[in-house]
Amino acid sequence: QKKSKKSSETLTFKRPEGMHREVYALLYSDKKDAPPLLPSDTTQGYRTVKAKLGSKKVRPWKWMPFTNPARKDGAMFYHWRRAAEEGKDYPFARFNKTVQVPVYSEQEYQMYLHDDAWTKAETDHLFDLARRFDLRFVVIHDRYDHQQFKKRSVEDLKERYYHICAKLANIRAAPGTDLKIPVFDAGHERRRKEQLERLYNRTPEQVAEEEYLIQELRKIETRKKEREKRTQDLQKLITAADTTTEQRRAERKAPKKKLPQKKETEKPAVPETAGIKFPDFKSAGVTLRSQRMKLPSSVGQKKIKALEQMLMELGVDLNPMPTEEIVQMFNELRSDLVLLYELKQAFANCEYELQMLRHRYEALAKAGSIGPLSAEGAHPDGQTGLGVEEGKGDAKDQIIDVVGAPLTPNSVRRKVGAAEQGALRSPTQMP
Repeated sequence: QKKSKKSSETLTFKRPEGMHREVYALLYSDKKDAPPLLPSDTTQGYRTVKAKLGSKKVRPWKWMPFTNPARKDGAMFYHWRRAAEEGKDYPFARFNKTVQVPVYSEQEYQMYLHDDAWTKAETDHLFDLARRFDLRFVVIHDRYDHQQFKKRSVEDLKERYYHICAKLANIRAAPGTDLKIPVFDAGHERRRKEQLERLYNRTPEQVAEEEYLIQELRKIETRKKEREKRTQDLQKLITAADTTTEQRRAERKAPKKKLPQKKETEKPAVPETAGIKFPDFKSAGVTLRSQRMKLPSSVGQKKIKALEQMLMELGVDLNPMPTEEIVQMFNELRSDLVLLYELKQAFANCEYELQMLRHRYEALAKAGSIGPLSAEGAHPDGQTGLGVEEGKGDAKDQIIDVVGAPLTPNSVRRKVGAAEQGALRSPTQMP
């Protein structure tokens, strides 16, 4: 045991003072050997393994001749190849893929393929070039004999070739077979190339204008989505107000029946209202009625301040005596006031947007692109201008989207201020 301890002590090395642990770990290998004095190369690590040569005999290679089936001149070539593969075909001949160009007879041409704009000699020349260059029509057009024959474009050559292929496929097809006839639209190809050329020849000013129009289109789409969202929110508020009113009327008309004390205690103390959803205390233990009058955290500070101001204007105490009936009535009143505040805010926003759209419409009318509005906001044909929704909604949205520009920060501040002022008015001043 003493010897083993001594040997282990001799193998360990102490880290010098001031040297980091990570740097010290890089100086030694996993076996904790001493650092080498000279750079060395070890076989361990991420290195490619050397080839292990066996004691078997090497396969013999032979200098032998071969011919390429892709060539039709029968040229003879030589290369090194294994002796076991002597007499086999050239391995790269399988990559020689050729296009099957149809062949037609004189009778078929006279009966089905005759065209006044093309002669038979010119058609034969086209098919000969198609076989030679494997339907590479750009090369075919370059090698075409424009001196002997009429000058043709690439689209004309393609149209003639595929027209003949479709005719021959229809003639030679067996009855009842489903054919896949190639169709080439020369007019579409010409228009496509013209558009591509125009796109390529655009000036930097045109490119910048297109980018600007794309950005404006995106802004129009975002404004349209915002309008739709605001419309949905306004419809929800109107529906909530209608349902609340109907519930109040139904409660007033319903006859009051005396119920046992147990059933009265089973009823929820806080009703579900549309303006504010007060929490329902279902936890065990003693709770105070004043806790039911606390507004939930979902109500913002602006709404709380507006609610307090409206209660003060109505002469309602902000902290009434928390009896069961007063808590319920107080919560219902605040819920209705919050709903009224939201409706006023939505009404102020709609009024501001209506006025802004009216100014835009008048600007367009002055420019002459739209018919002018009358003094009462009506068109000469008797229909109202911006207030008409029947048959004019799409056109109005289109005008707004095209002409409408994003609001500036000052206009946004004015809009928010007008909405808040309209919402802070007392309920008796509501239009």
